[in-house]
Amino acid sequence: MGRLRSTAWPPAEERDDEHGRTMSFAAFAQAPNRRRTEAWLLGFVVMITVGGYVYTGLSMQGQLPSGLAGFAVAVSLLALVPHLAIRRWASRADPLILPLALLLTGLGLVLLHRLDLTYAAKPRLKIAQAGSGQLVWTVIGMAVCIAVLVVLRDHRWLQRYIYVTMAVALVLLMAPAFFGADQFGAKRWIMLGPLSVQPGEFVKIMIAVFFAGYLTVNRDTLTLTGRRFLGMRLPPGRQLGPIVTIWILSLLVLIFERDLGTSLIFFGLFVIMLYLATERTSWVVCGLLMAVVGAAVVGSMEPHVHGRVVAWLHPMDAFTPTGQKAGISEQLGQALFSFGSGGITGTGLGQGRPDLIGFAGNSDFILTTVGEELGLAGVMAVLLLYALLAQRGLRTALVARDPFGKLLATGLAGALLLQVFVVTGGVMGLIPLTGKALPFLAKGGSSMVANWLMVALLIRISDSAQRRREPTAA
Repeated sequence: MGRLRSTAWPPAEERDDEHGRTMSFAAFAQAPNRRRTEAWLLGFVVMITVGGYVYTGLSMQGQLPSGLAGFAVAVSLLALVPHLAIRRWASRADPLILPLALLLTGLGLVLLHRLDLTYAAKPRLKIAQAGSGQLVWTVIGMAVCIAVLVVLRDHRWLQRYIYVTMAVALVLLMAPAFFGADQFGAKRWIMLGPLSVQPGEFVKIMIAVFFAGYLTVNRDTLTLTGRRFLGMRLPPGRQLGPIVTIWILSLLVLIFERDLGTSLIFFGLFVIMLYLATERTSWVVCGLLMAVVGAAVVGSMEPHVHGRVVAWLHPMDAFTPTGQKAGISEQLGQALFSFGSGGITGTGLGQGRPDLIGFAGNSDFILTTVGEELGLAGVMAVLLLYALLAQRGLRTALVARDPFGKLLATGLAGALLLQVFVVTGGVMGLIPLTGKALPFLAKGGSSMVANWLMVALLIRISDSAQRRREPTAA
């Protein structure tokens, strides 16, 4: 019972009133300092992004890029407009969330520009340029982020509609199985005229909202009931229903849509949030056992998933006659060569051979360009940026006073880390390839908009949490 009185889950009488936001003079003085820090960091982000764009042009073309002025203005506006919006509608938000997300986005724009130059020089590859399109989707993502900050003044409003959110999420999750386009062996896209939408990118956010609301209401039941077995308190049969349902849904996604990445993120996010809400290792044990059993069964029955597993276990077979007859893709083998040739410091931006990867070089394999041209140091820097962004999300969860905000911030940070892991692990040969886009960095409009929606929610929760921590005026 002592666990229920911890600071992570304060009783109702210790929480601030929903409308108690009259702050003291000292509280008001902290907001400009946070925004001033954010402004300085955004200035550095603009310098790094524009500098990378200039370096790429000088390295590959021997001259300044022709669109340098327009790119510099665009990046500057991408930093200025959301900063002003946060000053107006979320003045006490964490000052690092926006700069970290924008730096990852800027690095992605630079890498896509670098890849576009290579693809343009080799028309035989028949790969469309993605840099300008990604910039447009970044603007759209920023607009969605600002709109959420303006409309959603309190994140707890989402808790009222968790079942509606989950219903919409399930419809979007299963839609590609019936209406989706089969591309590259998976059905994760829905075609809307010339555009393609990947619903799974938005579903992960909706699922995080539902899980946060559901676990906030049912936490005591999930924590205090069940029988002990081998030192663990096993979940009761009635409460085991949700995890079985999620397990079945993740398997259905894996079977009918052949989307390994979404299935892993979907189920992994549920287990993580369930453990954080209940602190019961039995949920983790049940989740891992069910994941292993489900993956083994589907991997042996579904040809596309089985092919991914075979390519993961034997990546170099693609360069042998036997592997070529079996249809094993050489992308993973080429990716491993790219990481190996990069060494510690890399060959230099613009001096690698990303064209050997093929059509996936600017999507799930974009990290190989970082590994080859910026080396191990560049890969570690990119992964550190992701880790820092997730850490700010977890810190937001720690300072939040309401259980729903805690779980939602944790779920969003966990979803980001899970997606980075499944993409990075796939291209590095740690796990089978999933085909998911690397957040902020890789080509993908749905991914970009969904990730900036996630940033907006973290900013809103951070602002609300900081307001409730500061002392109120007498």
